[in-house]
Amino acid sequence: MSGDAHRAGHLAIVGRPNVGKSSLLNRMVGQKISITSRRPQTTRQRIIGIVTRPDAQYVFVDTPGFQTRHGSTMNRLMNRSVTRSISDVDAVVWVVEAPRLTAEDRAVFGLLRPDIPFVVALNKIDSVGNKNELLPLMQDIEALARPAAIIPVSAKTGSGIDGLLAVLRPLLPEQEVMYGEDEVTTASERTLAAELLREKLFRLLGEELPYSALVEIEKFETVNGLRRIHAGIIVDKPGHKGIVIGKGGAKLKEIASQARADMERLFGGKVFLEVWVKVKSGWADDPGVLRRSGID
Repeated sequence: MSGDAHRAGHLAIVGRPNVGKSSLLNRMVGQKISITSRRPQTTRQRIIGIVTRPDAQYVFVDTPGFQTRHGSTMNRLMNRSVTRSISDVDAVVWVVEAPRLTAEDRAVFGLLRPDIPFVVALNKIDSVGNKNELLPLMQDIEALARPAAIIPVSAKTGSGIDGLLAVLRPLLPEQEVMYGEDEVTTASERTLAAELLREKLFRLLGEELPYSALVEIEKFETVNGLRRIHAGIIVDKPGHKGIVIGKGGAKLKEIASQARADMERLFGGKVFLEVWVKVKSGWADDPGVLRRSGID
């Protein structure tokens, strides 16, 4: 095939928690398919994002942030998801937050396979006033990792995204598209609904509670264009239930209202969303609960 042949392949997006992997994926795809918050470890499962250009199709795998601080079954499964994703792709996007390289970043680099090419995306450059501050970081990365390229980007503003896609294209195999031009994710609406609801827990609740909560979609049906979704928020302790519900049910109503609005934007139709809260102690160490929620 010629050098101008169409290319398509799978790419893993990896990095330590809170470097902006999901925001970067959403920016490349052009719409929100992976949830985000300012807190680390928002992403718990692999989300596929598809970017289709005339000369290439990029199938990105957004992975949870690799972390070494917590040892629950959930975190072990999330870390396993990262290593599995890295082993099953054509190339890797290693996301590093400007302007410094941390010990956690170096731990992520230790996971990369030498036989799989990778590109470093220096994210959040919009927060760096003097771009010359990026030079020492780029030198540190080059000395450590020898990537195919180092591309400064901003998931927030979109700066550098076209450049990132350009350097990734030659790393993909020459083949035709794997998905339709209008497809942006392989995730089901059921999965996306659970993720959007869980995002609101991170954005609207206290510091620690979202990490002790899980969302299960117990019923999802579409009738005459109306999506009827019944979801349970599982918390670890009885005291957490009251916090999620709030005084007079106000907090739960706010969570559900914002999640429903996001679902209607993403799905392009009306959504009836019913949400309740239940207590299940130790759910983060229950493989059955985690499996039903897509964490395996």
